[in-house]
Formats: sequence, structure tokens, C-alpha cells
Amino acid sequence: MHALARRRHHKAAPMLLVLVLLALITGIAAMAAPSATAADAASADDVAAGEALFAANCASCHGLDAQGQDGVAPSLVGVGAAAVDFQVGTGRMPMQASGPQAMAKPAQFDQDEINQLAAWVASLGAGPAIPTAEQVDGSLGDAAAGMEVFRTNCAMCHGSIGGGGALTQGKFAPSLLETTPTHIYEAMLTGPQSMPVFNDANITPENKRNVIAYLEAQDAGSPGGLSLGAIGPVSEGLWAWLVLLGLIIGATVWVGARSS
Repeated sequence: MHALARRRHHKAAPMLLVLVLLALITGIAAMAAPSATAADAASADDVAAGEALFAANCASCHGLDAQGQDGVAPSLVGVGAAAVDFQVGTGRMPMQASGPQAMAKPAQFDQDEINQLAAWVASLGAGPAIPTAEQVDGSLGDAAAGMEVFRTNCAMCHGSIGGGGALTQGKFAPSLLETTPTHIYEAMLTGPQSMPVFNDANITPENKRNVIAYLEAQDAGSPGGLSLGAIGPVSEGLWAWLVLLGLIIGATVWVGARSS
């Protein structure tokens, strides 16, 4: 029994136990991981095609390795696929001309090419992924909750219903009424240009979808009739004042004409 106890407490036993546990964990992880498929090969092909597209269309500003150039273009390492899908999908990249901010225009690439560019940039470093169809489905969101989130975080620049607004130094917050749900979600996730980043800790994925639901409700039309410039109570108050002032002036003229 004494000899057995000595063997059970051999000094090499803890190391052997650790090795056995590591082997078990590695085996479990290998079984849980998805096996290599044609989709993985296609993904590798997309990365290679994206690298070629980047070298031909983007490297002159961002550098061949997307490391960026001081005063010219930022590094794209770690920005993720979502940033590429937003910037290229909205036509902001490649830029047409230098200016205070990149302007939206028709996309220069089709969606397959955008996905390839996004795949290559995503391979350079971890970053936000392109949201799924479920994440951007406004019909699954709560427009009322989205209104609260939007007016707390977004309305000061984009206006109370997302109609856009002016910023400083020639910049502006664009209208969101014609922006696709995917690009709205990606803008919140990546914070393009003057916009702050609203990661999932700031605005949860559920609330991002609620914001999309709110903006889709605004895009459906103004329940009060005329949108009056889509800038909220300012324009409504202005029109009320002008109408009231017009009525006062009209009444004054009428009373004056009657008394003469």
C-alpha cells in the first residue's frame, strides 16, 4: 500500500494530468469546430479577390497593406467588414474628391465585390462584422423604444426624425430616410466620419433594430400631413407663428379698412 501511495503521488503526476486535460480540451474543441467545407474555400477565394480589388482601387491612398498614410487616409486594420460595407456600399469610398467629408454617391462596385473587399479587410484584424438580416429587420423592432434611443443619441445631429442637419466646418449629418437598414446599423456600429461609435455596450443590438424600426416609421410618411422640412418642432412653430402673424396683419388691415 505504501508503494502504491508513492506511485500515486509521483512528482510527475501533476504534469501528466495537465497534459491529459489539455489533450481532452483540444479534442473537444476540434469536434465542436465546424469542419472545412466548400464555403471555407470560397471565403479564401473572396479574401484573395478582395486583396486584388483593394490593390487596384484603394491602395493608392490606404497603402498596399491598408496601413494608411498620414494626412491622406486612415489605416483600415481592425475596422472590420461592416465599415467597408458601409463606406463602399454607400459610394463614399472611393472618394470622388477631397472635401470636409466623403459624399454619398452611387456605389462603384457591385455587392459581390464589396463583400470581397470586406472579407480581405476583415482578415487583417478583428472588427465589427456585417449585420445579419434579422439584426436589421425593422419589423421585429419596437418603433416607440427606437424613438427614445434615437432622440437621446442621434436627433441632435440628424434631426428629430432623421431628416439630416448641418454641422460645423462644412460638414453635415445626412438624411437617414433613404438609407438602407443595413447601412444604418453599420453606421451606428462603426461611427463613420463625424459620427461617434455606438458599440453594443452603448446601444444594444436590440435597440439598434428599434432605431431602424423608428426610422422606417418616419419614412412611411408624416401622420400629421405635411412634413414641414422634417426638422421637428422648429418648423412647426415657425409655420404657426407665420400663419398667426398673417391672420393678425389681415385682421388689422380689415379693421382699418372698415373704420375709414
